[in-house]
Amino acid sequence: MNIESLQKELNNKQPREILSVIYPKVKNITLSFSGAEDVVLIDMACKLGLEPNVFTLDTGRLHPETYRFIQTVMEHYNIKISILTPEHKALQKLTDEKGLFSFYQDGHKECCGIRKVEPLKRHLSTHSAWITGQRRDQSKSTRDSLEIVELDTSFTGVEDELLKFNPLCHWSSEQVWAYIRALDVPFNPLHNQGYPSIGCEPCTRPVLPHQEAREGRWWWESENNKECGLHSGLSKPDN
Repeated sequence: MNIESLQKELNNKQPREILSVIYPKVKNITLSFSGAEDVVLIDMACKLGLEPNVFTLDTGRLHPETYRFIQTVMEHYNIKISILTPEHKALQKLTDEKGLFSFYQDGHKECCGIRKVEPLKRHLSTHSAWITGQRRDQSKSTRDSLEIVELDTSFTGVEDELLKFNPLCHWSSEQVWAYIRALDVPFNPLHNQGYPSIGCEPCTRPVLPHQEAREGRWWWESENNKECGLHSGLSKPDN
């Protein structure tokens, strides 16, 4: 597939239009679900009759509210969400050797690698493309150059090449929440408690006014380290 031409075709379209274009063009797409942005995409896809293949990562360390939210979304949209879990032996080895909170000393990469990256890698190996709710304004240091379509070089799809679509990349937080409020889309109640970006319970805290959404993630680490390894290694088309 010609990514450059696809990028040009999608560049000036709204997220709903982007979904309606890519689903007929790209077979075997899976949609990532964790936060408010992802539910907006699920809502759009379901209303378009696209029957999205949705997955979520259960790290074993999520907030209780998040687990209930996953069930709420499944019931609200009458869809199945594939729940991906870590490989047992690798997780057992980590906790046996380092305990449950090693990331506070060692950094979050090792724990995220086992609990998030490896399950995602397994899942994406059976797909041709995936859709995320990433937005540019979530982080100036790590997401400011996000594009609607990218070639994901961190993971391998079913035919080696793996496309990654970010239909909301040009939307603001205000646009996301205007959509949620206007159409009564379900959302995680933690958002009402100051959590704009919600990950694992030990690694997420509310943010202060005017802080970026991801500053509440892994707050004990440097500002340019606010990714877990799910969103890296991207090749962007030349515009």
